[in-house]
Amino acid sequence: MPTLLDFRRRIRSVKSSQQITRAMKFVAAARLRRAQEAALAARPYAQELARLLRSIMGRIVEPHHPLLEKRPEQNILAIVLTGERGLAGAFNTNILRKATEFFRANKGKKIVTIPVGKKGRDSLKKAGFEFAGEYVNVLARVEFKTAREIANLATQLYIDGKIDAVYIIFSEFKSVLAPNLALEKLLPIEKIEGESEKDKKEGASDSQVDYIYEQSPEQILSKLLPKYIETQVLRAMLESSASEYAARMTAMESATKNAGDVIEALTLHMNKVRQAAITKEIIEIVSGAAYGAS
Repeated sequence: MPTLLDFRRRIRSVKSSQQITRAMKFVAAARLRRAQEAALAARPYAQELARLLRSIMGRIVEPHHPLLEKRPEQNILAIVLTGERGLAGAFNTNILRKATEFFRANKGKKIVTIPVGKKGRDSLKKAGFEFAGEYVNVLARVEFKTAREIANLATQLYIDGKIDAVYIIFSEFKSVLAPNLALEKLLPIEKIEGESEKDKKEGASDSQVDYIYEQSPEQILSKLLPKYIETQVLRAMLESSASEYAARMTAMESATKNAGDVIEALTLHMNKVRQAAITKEIIEIVSGAAYGAS
């Protein structure tokens, strides 16, 4: 049976862990605020760029560009965005499960990956996937030059004909408690049909704007299509970073609460053991006094 000293040591150990999880929760909450602001700020630009592309491609009967060329999907590139560290609940597990489902759906095709984040890199390397490139320690502070480098690598592989399609798998930030696993096709760029639901709600539609283009639509596409890919990669990185911090904050809050429950339970057991020891000593004293009196 554990002694009082064992209980005290255990309680001190759990309290120490609780302090660490509480500190990690506060750090994640502070970083989440900045990451969330960056992710939300990137969305309007991506939406406006998509709207502009929709307007341009609607004015061209048969647009021609290497990034619009469609081929049978035999060689696929998957960009998988995971976290850099653990202690984020099921964040990394869910993304890797989503990626595994995608790989199984494309069984029989050659799949090349670009992992972004240590957890995804380690898991995909262990699974034996071929890497076209790898990026670690880039999600703690997302930079546009990193997104451009990833986008340029993917577009160059597609233009060279080494791959036939590019997909990106990431966790889209919705709220602290409700992330959304997303699988989006980057290449070839599909014709953007219609208006998004958000555009309709806000009353912003392409029919309300009549753009005047100085260059030909083909020249504009040659500039905007690579920029569109870069923007989508950057947005996915910002969304993934915010989702990771939200998952870590939630996980550390739950761990802190669980540690408090463990401390309360251990304290209760320790008090019971101490009370039993005190009662035993009192009985021994009373029994000894009664024996001496007799």
